[in-house]
Amino acid sequence: MTDLDDFIAGLPKAELHMHIEGSLEPELMFALARRNKIDIPFESVEAVRAAYSFSNLQDFLDIYYQGANVLREAEDFRDLAIAYFDRAEADNVVHAEIFFDPQTHTARGISFATVMEGLLAGMGEAKERHGISATLILCFLRHLDEADAFATLKAAEPWLDRIEAVGLDSSELGHPPSKFARVFDAAAAFGLKRVAHAGEEGPPEYVREALDILKIDRLDHGNRSLEDPELVARLASSGMTLTVCPLSNLKLCVVPDMADHPIDSMLRAGLRATINSDDPAYFGGYVNDNYRAAARGRGLGREELVTLARNSFLGSFLDEAEIARHLARLDAYAAG
Repeated sequence: MTDLDDFIAGLPKAELHMHIEGSLEPELMFALARRNKIDIPFESVEAVRAAYSFSNLQDFLDIYYQGANVLREAEDFRDLAIAYFDRAEADNVVHAEIFFDPQTHTARGISFATVMEGLLAGMGEAKERHGISATLILCFLRHLDEADAFATLKAAEPWLDRIEAVGLDSSELGHPPSKFARVFDAAAAFGLKRVAHAGEEGPPEYVREALDILKIDRLDHGNRSLEDPELVARLASSGMTLTVCPLSNLKLCVVPDMADHPIDSMLRAGLRATINSDDPAYFGGYVNDNYRAAARGRGLGREELVTLARNSFLGSFLDEAEIARHLARLDAYAAG
């Protein structure tokens, strides 16, 4: 390991863009398939990894939904969460705000309660075992219709005190944020925060819709905002957090090479960019892998890495006292 790798390893950080279903490693997929007596279309762990050679968002989503089929019981969701938090603790993640896709499961006959009970149990164990705090972000699948999103929000009502925010994910192109304006308004009326994937494959106009129509509190991805200088200036002046996912961007061909990634351009433009892992089992790395890849590809130094970690806390939905506590720990680490 280089000195910079060691520095990244010890850097306290939050993760703000991680789909829990996307942390399903092939080994756990096979274990859950056996436990639940489910046939999966792969003969081995190696065959699953070979199938991960997709090059666009839709190809990824096809295998992502296939893998999620092994998740059936609350215990499965608990095991999935614990596996992620064990990896997060190894990367010195001290707070995580994780996405989950209930429609992926309710469409298969799995109850909303089963998903929530399992994830909350895993989060509770992570807090007890590792001291990691965590919150949940309920994501609507944008390739489904508004009525399905409203039905999901209705199913979530008994659990809203344990859900921090709503989000918007899945196939971006052809499904603009405006499609979900009314359900996001309804979520806001419940007091939920709002985030949305925009500007990953979709155009800068999707980012504008997320800001102006969905009234988001945080922007997921946002890479294509850089095509619009006026939009960049707006994001910078408002202090909007961008949850950027370098290895995901590379795997899905949002960038052709890590040497072309815009993470440092974002920082120079005054954007509150953060680094996250997105779907780490599928994209080849957890959060520290993403920090290292960005650092090597773009020549980031310690100051920029500390800024990225600082932004992860500033962009979180933690209260001000908790943010201040984490920033004090980060400052102490950076000064050490």
